[in-house]
Order: sequence, then structure tokens, then C-alpha cells
Amino acid sequence: MKVVWRVPGAMPSKRVRLRRNRCYRHCDAEDCYFATSTRLVDRFRAGDGAMTKAVLTTKIDPTYDDLPEQRYHFPRTYLRQVEAALSDWIVYYEPRRPSGDLMRTGGKQAYFATARIASIISDPSKPDHFYALIEDFLPFDHDVPFKDGSHYYESGLQKADGSTNKGAFGRAVRTMPETEYDLILAAGFAHVLGVKDRTRPVPDPAEQANDGFREQNQVAYEPEFVERRLISQVVQRPFRDRAFSAAIKTAYRDTCAVTGLKLINGGGRSEVEAAHIRPVADNGPDSVRNGIALSGTVHWMFDRGLISVDDDYSILIAEGSVPDTARRLINSDLRLILPDRFEDRPHSQFLRHHRNTVFKG
Repeated sequence: MKVVWRVPGAMPSKRVRLRRNRCYRHCDAEDCYFATSTRLVDRFRAGDGAMTKAVLTTKIDPTYDDLPEQRYHFPRTYLRQVEAALSDWIVYYEPRRPSGDLMRTGGKQAYFATARIASIISDPSKPDHFYALIEDFLPFDHDVPFKDGSHYYESGLQKADGSTNKGAFGRAVRTMPETEYDLILAAGFAHVLGVKDRTRPVPDPAEQANDGFREQNQVAYEPEFVERRLISQVVQRPFRDRAFSAAIKTAYRDTCAVTGLKLINGGGRSEVEAAHIRPVADNGPDSVRNGIALSGTVHWMFDRGLISVDDDYSILIAEGSVPDTARRLINSDLRLILPDRFEDRPHSQFLRHHRNTVFKG
């Protein structure tokens, strides 16, 4: 028996096809919960298409087997909440402790990206654990703290007396209404939407906001319309390119990681470009860890495999392919200039892909 159900929030041309015991839309796993969950199939058959947004708490250096760009690992405790957000959009939140080390603090305590849960599969190596498989990951152009003054973006995190509900905060997966998701999304992409400058550490000037993605004719606030309008932009390549670029430039302080060049014009626009390590055309995600800030010439060389990066962040040069005039641009120690935050540095999985499939060395 096959059930076809149009997913709210998906592109109009896309349909989700479900068949018991196999999920043809997302994967070939026999145990994919997108296909085999009786509750979900019954909901689709009955026409109850109500989905919900969710917050997924993740540590970039996680205790669980997370790779937020591709997968979210969680125990059965949160299965019902993750199922509720299946095929819908989520936001990622980084807690105060950015790793499993209880002595380490300094986490963002902020929402830092949005993505969509494509499917859920069981973890074959760990009982009662599951993976939410992720699509359309996109980092915010700046982090959104969980509260702004006395305003909590998640109303469930605030007690009646105005204090923080630590019990709710302790839940790694939290559902939220679309209106709260919309506010986080609008705040996270404020620069891309043209309503907020991108600030830089002193003495560098802020990058002025560009209203290219801002609604020119403002309309009355209608939650469903606003959500639909923002999501329709988030899945479009121009919007994603600008958000990715802003996130990469911020992580690398607008400095080319290979040459050390940093050029900023009077309007705050930098010369450096955001390069994908694993290309988008080859299913590379729009995540900071799949990006490097490079000047225009070096970006051209990187995309054509004339240079690459090893797992220890040493710069590799294809012998016989790079003239001396270009070599002199490269950092003399042949080391990549890295983001300050360990969590923003290139991931070995993406570097390996570039070396194996793009690099000509």
C-alpha cells in the first residue's frame, strides 16, 4: 500500500511517497521511521498533515554522533518530538558547554542554523538510538541568543515569574510553534534580509546591510504568510549563497585563509569570498565547516584543484600546476589561517573529499 501526501512547507512540486517497510523518497533503509512508523502512516492516511517546528540542541564537538550538516543523533526519549517535526524545519541550538567535557564552557548559548529533517532511521550500532537525516542546512548570518533582554524566543523556556525554566532548557529536543520559529529565522538572517549591519571586531567597519532580500512592499504581519515567504527564500540559491558568505566571512574575520590578505572597502564590503570545500553540485552543505574564506584568485585555484588542504590544515600545492608568481601569494609556512573557534574549522570529511575528487596533486 502506497500513501502519497503533500508536505506543508515543502516546495509545491515535491511530494513525499511512503510505502510500508521502505522509504523511496529519502533512503533505502528497511528501518526508516519515515516509512515504518505506524503512527506517521496512520496520520498521513487520515489526512492529518499537521507538522511542527523544533529546536535541536547540539554540541559541534558532540557527545552523540552528530554532524549537524547531515545528521542528528538522539535517544528514544526524543523520538516522538523528532517525529513531530519530520519533513519540517528546525533550528539548531548550541548550549553553554560546546562539547562533552563538563569542565569546558564558552558555548554560544544561541541558535545558529536552520535545517529540515528529511527522514529518521534507527542507529544500527546503538540500541534505542536514532538518526534524524538532515537536508537544507544553512547557518544564520549571526547567532541568535536564546533571549533578547527579557524576551525569550522560545516561550516555553520562561517561567511565569520571568525567570528561565531550567527544566525545559535541559531537554535536547523542544517543539515550538511556527510563529516562534519565524522570529528566530528573521533574527538569524537579519543581515541577509537587509535589516541589520554585519558587525566586525574593532577597528574594522561593519558591513552595511543590503536590502536585496527585504520585502519592498511591507504587508501586515500574517504568521502563515511570513513563514511561507521566509522559507521560500531559504531554499533558493541566491539567499543561501549570501547567508553562507556572511557566515564564512565572520568566522575567518574577512581574511583569506591561504594568503592572509584582508581588504575591506569604504562600505564595509570585503574582497574575500566564501568557498565551498565539497562543492554544492556534489551535495556539499552550506555549513561553516564546509567552507573557507579565500581571495578571488585563490578561490579559482582551489575550485580547480591546484591547491588543497590536509587534515592538519597544511596547504597542498599541485606540483607543476601553480606558477611561482601565484605561489608567492600563499602563506610562507604553508598553513591555513583558521577561525578562532575550533567548532568553525574545516571538517576532515569535507577536506578529504576535496583532496580525493578535486585536487590535482
